[in-house]
Amino acid sequence: MQKLSRRQKENRTKTENIVCTTVDEAIKLLKETATAKFVETAELHANLNIDPKYADQQLRTTVTLPHGIGKDIRVAVLTNDANIVEAKDAGADIVGSDDLIEEISQGNLNFDLLVATPDMMPKLAKLGRVLGPKGLMPSPKSGTVSTTLTATLSEFKKGKFEYKADKTGIVHVSFGKSDFDETKLTENLEALYKSIEQNRPSGVKGKYFKNVFICTTMGPSIQLDLNAFT
Repeated sequence: MQKLSRRQKENRTKTENIVCTTVDEAIKLLKETATAKFVETAELHANLNIDPKYADQQLRTTVTLPHGIGKDIRVAVLTNDANIVEAKDAGADIVGSDDLIEEISQGNLNFDLLVATPDMMPKLAKLGRVLGPKGLMPSPKSGTVSTTLTATLSEFKKGKFEYKADKTGIVHVSFGKSDFDETKLTENLEALYKSIEQNRPSGVKGKYFKNVFICTTMGPSIQLDLNAFT
């Protein structure tokens, strides 16, 4: 078994057997335990009372956090020739039609997000095996199938992103960077929690949240009392 470093031991001592009763307390502890030599990502891990194998218990949606997540994303747009100028003017990093489909089919996924106009979706069907595992397949529910490219690109460039629960019913999602100040991290975390809460699947019975933890990339888990968000 690998031994813990002195930094890890110190951080574990600060968080072991502690359940934070307020978001402010949790964020303060998060900042204190972000001691790696690089800017770490702040993460939320929410265990939900859902079984995603049922259609009415799946969680997949989008959110725009008040202060973004500290990451610039490369957006590709798949559209017809008539919309290419609009997409470029709206800030798309990559724009294409059949040529972009060919690039994707060869495994060239030099982007973080793919937006498509509805008329191009039938052509994307054959690329499901390439895009699906990477979470890049456009869908109306996530807002990545759009006829209003300028507005859609503006939202995603401002920090809108998609998240979903994994097959065990846990949401793993980042909500900022360790060099954000406490106020920004607090407001982002509260907005993210609210988004998960508001998008409660219709098939959920009884209690929705089982538990909620936050951490940084190399930091220890910090548990929050579920009443901290009320």
